[in-house]
Amino acid sequence: MALVTVAELARKASQGGYAVGAFNLNNMEILQAVIVAAEEERSPVILQASQGGLKYAGIDYIVAMAEVAAKNASVPVALNLDHGTSFEQAMECIRKGFSAVMIDGSHLLFEDNIALVSRVTDVAHAVGVSVEAELGRIGGTEDDIMVADEDAMMTHPDEAAEFVERAKPDLLAVAIGTAHGVYKGEPRLDFKRLTEIRKRVDIPLVLHGASGVPDDAIREACKLGITKINIDTELRIAFSQAVRDILDEDLKQIDPRKILGPAREAMKQVVKEKMRLFGSAGQA
Repeated sequence: MALVTVAELARKASQGGYAVGAFNLNNMEILQAVIVAAEEERSPVILQASQGGLKYAGIDYIVAMAEVAAKNASVPVALNLDHGTSFEQAMECIRKGFSAVMIDGSHLLFEDNIALVSRVTDVAHAVGVSVEAELGRIGGTEDDIMVADEDAMMTHPDEAAEFVERAKPDLLAVAIGTAHGVYKGEPRLDFKRLTEIRKRVDIPLVLHGASGVPDDAIREACKLGITKINIDTELRIAFSQAVRDILDEDLKQIDPRKILGPAREAMKQVVKEKMRLFGSAGQA
């Protein structure tokens, strides 16, 4: 089937009380791990391209891989730009075939963030592409985008309501205590804040920086209205550990298939676990 929008998947997730996982795509093995996991779990799935992924693989390869995966898959697949840095980049991704874009204006002043997101939504919605925005700043590092702890700001419920009304994104990523990358300690999510945002905002909500968040906290977030959850770091950890294990067993191993095959399987298991945790398994 053709690529679907993230908004379509998120709306169904919101109605069903579950969340759809969004997994960052950097190479073929990650793609295969995610898609096979989605097929086995009968789960809808979102493929994402971050700034690092676009630089590493190139936008044409990213789109081609995602389109082949979606065409051959029996479950819904979306392709989303993750943390788009500019209007121009969002437009390039739309022209190339992305079914969704996330435009990150969270570092801007409130009015400037609204202006940027509004500009993107005007074009994206005209061609059937969904848009995710972010309000409040999520700490940590993702590829070459870094937000220091002291600069991370929680999303204000009243501002979220005004932002959604004026900018008209399809999804809103909220800052409630998560961070990109590896956590220094156990994250504590602000569920009261999430509840208040949910009361004021009627579009699907997104949780970034979910790798390493305790399972109970993820389940509670889904109950309170999170319908898209981003996962990247845990895939990297599974990949790198599997490669280390293979080479530790046989330092003379030079066959990439025998090195990357186990890494792909390790990532697949992580994706399957996340789909069960998010409640999306069996929803395709």
